[in-house]
Amino acid sequence: MPGLLQTHEYATALARGEAERGAITFEQGGERVAFRAERQTTLTRTPAPMVHVVMDESCLLREVGGPAVMRDQLESLLEFAALPHTTLQITPVSSGERRAFTLPVHLLTLPNRMVVGYAESQFQGHLERDVRFVDTVLAAFHQLQSVALPPTASVAMIQQLRKVAP
Repeated sequence: MPGLLQTHEYATALARGEAERGAITFEQGGERVAFRAERQTTLTRTPAPMVHVVMDESCLLREVGGPAVMRDQLESLLEFAALPHTTLQITPVSSGERRAFTLPVHLLTLPNRMVVGYAESQFQGHLERDVRFVDTVLAAFHQLQSVALPPTASVAMIQQLRKVAP
């Protein structure tokens, strides 16, 4: 689940899991949750940024934090998808090897219209400004969009999953 779209409870469950595994301290987990909440305020600023999200269906199927947390997370995704400045698409697990990315990638268009890419691994983040590399990522993003469900079908999938969630 992209961090920008995680509910507080979902992000807290992830941070708690990392702390229980010893990957981070509980204090670091709290800091991560607070940082995500701060970043999410950009979605409601004026003017609001245009945000296009293509996420893997597995994000919707992997239960995090229990049934109530997942129901709330799915409801939050529906609220995000209904915003006038957002687009949400789901890439079905059936897309298999046609899926363009294995890790989250962010493409940002700056005020000067320059596009930069940002990717995270388990250990670090990397900001890429070189147009040769960014263009490759941008092409892969467009290919990903082509195998993803249209926004209306993506919303319908989330609504269906929310209905059957325990």
